[in-house]
Amino acid sequence: MLDQAIQDFLDERKTLWLKKKIKINTPEEEVREFQQQANEAFTLSSWLPDAAKRAGQLSLVSHPSKFTHPGAKTSALIAKAERKADGYLRTGNVEAELDVFGNAAAMDVYKFLMLKLGDGKTVLQHLEENSKAIQQQFTMNTASMEELQAGLLAIKQDKSNTDITSGGVKQVYFPIENDYHLLSVLTPSNLMYKLKKRINDMRFSENAKSAREARKASKPHDTGFADIYDLTAIGFGGTKPQNISVMNSQNGGVAYLLPSMPPTLEKRRRNPPRDNLFGLYSNPKHYVEAFETFHNSLLGDHNNIHIRNKIKWLIKEVFYQLIDDSWTIRYLPAGWSDSGHYHALPKSQKIWLDQQYREQRQMEEGWLDEIKQGMTRWFTNSYKTLLNDKALPLADIEFINIKALLDECEGGLR
Repeated sequence: MLDQAIQDFLDERKTLWLKKKIKINTPEEEVREFQQQANEAFTLSSWLPDAAKRAGQLSLVSHPSKFTHPGAKTSALIAKAERKADGYLRTGNVEAELDVFGNAAAMDVYKFLMLKLGDGKTVLQHLEENSKAIQQQFTMNTASMEELQAGLLAIKQDKSNTDITSGGVKQVYFPIENDYHLLSVLTPSNLMYKLKKRINDMRFSENAKSAREARKASKPHDTGFADIYDLTAIGFGGTKPQNISVMNSQNGGVAYLLPSMPPTLEKRRRNPPRDNLFGLYSNPKHYVEAFETFHNSLLGDHNNIHIRNKIKWLIKEVFYQLIDDSWTIRYLPAGWSDSGHYHALPKSQKIWLDQQYREQRQMEEGWLDEIKQGMTRWFTNSYKTLLNDKALPLADIEFINIKALLDECEGGLR
C-alpha cells in the first residue's frame, strides 16, 4: 500500500497540473482528456522514473557559494564533522537540514525526497539506508529499484570530477611550507537559518509572549524570556531569493548576523523618521515577493487549514521584517526624539522607537494599539499599491484578522 504522504504529494501535483491546464472556458471533452492524462502521469509508476532522471539537476549542499556571489559556481559540498563538546556553533554540533540549489523546475523532486513517511524518516533517508519499506513503495514495472535509487541519490553527488572553486567567492591563500593552499570561504546556510529560527522562537514564541505579559503584570514566570540585542539583518538575492537557494527563498532572503567582538563593527547611521515610520522606512517594494505570494494564495481554489496557515505565515513574516527594521532605530542613543526635528512624530511612535521610553513600553497599552493599527493599515495599503488593479478587496473582517495576527508578534514590538 502506498504511503499516505506519497499519495498526498502525487494528488497535490496532479491538482496543480490540472489547474494550469483547465480554464473556465475549456471544452468538456478537453477537460476529460486532461483528467485522463493527469490520472496516468501522476501515478507513482509514471511520475517517479521521470523524477529520478531530473534529480541530477539539483544539488544538496551544506555550504552554497551563491550566498557570497550569485554568479559563483563551485563544487556542491556537503561538509561532515563529528559532534564535540567544544562550545562552538559549527557543522557537526547542530542538527540542520541540507540546503539545495539547481534547476527550479526540478524542485518537486526535492520536495518528494523530503517527504516524511509513516515512520518519521524521509524518503531520502530510506533511500540511503536501502530500507525494505522504500523497496516495497518503489516496486513497479516501469523502472527497477536500482535505477530509481541511483537517479534520486544523484541529488547528493557532486556532478564535477574535480573540486571547483570560483573567483566570485571569498578566497584565502594559506601558506604551507614553500607554497600556498587556496581556501574558499563559503556560507553554511543550513546553520545560518537554523540560528534565525532559534532567535525568532526566542523573541516571538508563545512562551516569550506570556513571559513578557507576566513581567508587565509584575508576576513570576516559570522560564522568563531572553532577547538578543545588536542583531543585524543581511539580505541575499534581492527580489529573487530563490536564485540563491531553497532555504534562502523560504526565509525571504533575510538572515541575522550576531555582533562579533572584537572587532566592534561601526553601524551604518540611520536617521529616525521625522513624522511617520511607515512612510519613511517601510517601502512596500521591499516586500514585493511576499505580497505577490500572499495574493496568489488568496486566489487559490482550495481553502483548507494548510492554505489558511500559509496565508497567516506570510502575513506574520512581513510583520517580522518590519519589526526588525524598527529595532535598528532603537540602537540610537536614548532621548533622540526630544529634538525639535521630531516634533511631528506621533507620541506612540516615539514610545515605540526611542529607548528612553523602555519602561513605558512595558507598562502601557495605548501606544501599542496605535502602532498595531498603523502597521495593519500599512499592510493593506501596501498590498493595494503593489498589486494595483489585481488586488482583491480586503473587507473590514480581513483588517481585523490581519490585526489579530499582529497580536501574535506583540513581543517584538515591545
